[in-house]
Amino acid sequence: MKFGPVPLTEAEGAVLAHSVQTGEGRLRKGRTLTPEDVNALAEAGHETVIVARLDRDDLGEDRAAERLARAVLGQGQGLKLTRAFTGRVNLLAQGPGVAELDVPALEAVNAVHPMITIATVPPWQQMRDGGMVATIKIISYAVPLADLDRACAAVDAAGAIGLRQPVLKTATLIITEIPGGVGDKGRTAIAGRLEALGVTFEAVRMVPHRRAPLATALAGCTSDLVLVLTGSATSDIDDVAPAALRAAGGSVTRFGMPVDPGNLLFLGDLGGRPVIGLPGCARAPALNGADWVLSRVICGVPVTSADIAGMGVGGLLKEIPTRPQPRRGRTT
Repeated sequence: MKFGPVPLTEAEGAVLAHSVQTGEGRLRKGRTLTPEDVNALAEAGHETVIVARLDRDDLGEDRAAERLARAVLGQGQGLKLTRAFTGRVNLLAQGPGVAELDVPALEAVNAVHPMITIATVPPWQQMRDGGMVATIKIISYAVPLADLDRACAAVDAAGAIGLRQPVLKTATLIITEIPGGVGDKGRTAIAGRLEALGVTFEAVRMVPHRRAPLATALAGCTSDLVLVLTGSATSDIDDVAPAALRAAGGSVTRFGMPVDPGNLLFLGDLGGRPVIGLPGCARAPALNGADWVLSRVICGVPVTSADIAGMGVGGLLKEIPTRPQPRRGRTT
C-alpha cells in the first residue's frame, strides 16, 4: 500500500486518508474516491489529497477484517459477527457465558503484522448477552494478502475465540446461622449472580452452623450446583463447612484462593455435583474471587486447584477503604 498526497488527477479509486470538506458536504476518511468526489474536491479548491493506494497484492480493510474474524471464530459457538466497517469486526456474545480464548494463537495473530490486530476481554471473563468478546481491527486501509494468510493460518479450524455457555441450570443455597448472625443477608446478591448466568434457585435452606446439620442438608441436595454461605467465616480446610462436605460423602478440591476479596472460598464435589463454599464477600454484589469460580463452573469449565492458584496474578480486585485493617499505608 502507498500512502501520501497525490494530485487530484491520480486520486480516483484511491482511499481517502483524512476527512475533507467540500462545497457539497464532507467526504469521510476511508471512502474510495469516485470521479464525482474528485470533481467536488477540485471545485472546493483542492489540488492534492492524501490517500492510500492499494497494491495488487493488498486486501482492503473491511474484507481483511471479516476474513480474519471468521478465521478466529472458526467453529466457535455462542458468538456473532458484526458487519465490517472501517476495518473493524466485533464478536458479540449470544447469551450469557464465559469467554474461551486460545491465547497463544491470538498472540501469534497479533505478531504477524502491526496493522493486523485482535483485542479481547481476559480469558474466562463472564459475558452477558450482546457483550463484546473481541474486536478485529485492520488499522491501515489495507494489508498485504500474504500477511493476512499468515494471520489466518495461526489459528486452526476450531478457531481461537468462543463462548462457553451455561450447562448447569439449578442451584441450592445453604446458609448456616450463628447466634446474632446476619441471617440470610446475601441471598439477593447471590440470586442476581445466578440469574445473570441463567441459573434458577431450586431451594434456599437455613441450617445451624454445625457440621452434622450442614452435612444432612448437603446430602439432601438434588440441584445441579450447591452453594454454601456460612454464618461464620470458613478459616481452615477442617472448619465446619468443608468438614460437613466430607461427612456427607463429598470431597474438597481446594480451600483458599489468591484473590482478594475472595480468599476464603472452597471448591468441592458431592456425587458429581459441584459444591462451592462462598466467602463472606459474596453477600455483596461487587466482583470477588467467587465470581470467577462460579461462572466457570456453571459454564462447564473444569476448575482445578492449580487453576485457582493461577488466579493470583490480576487477583487484587479492590481495596476496601472501610475494612478494619486496610492494607494500604501499612509496611512490614
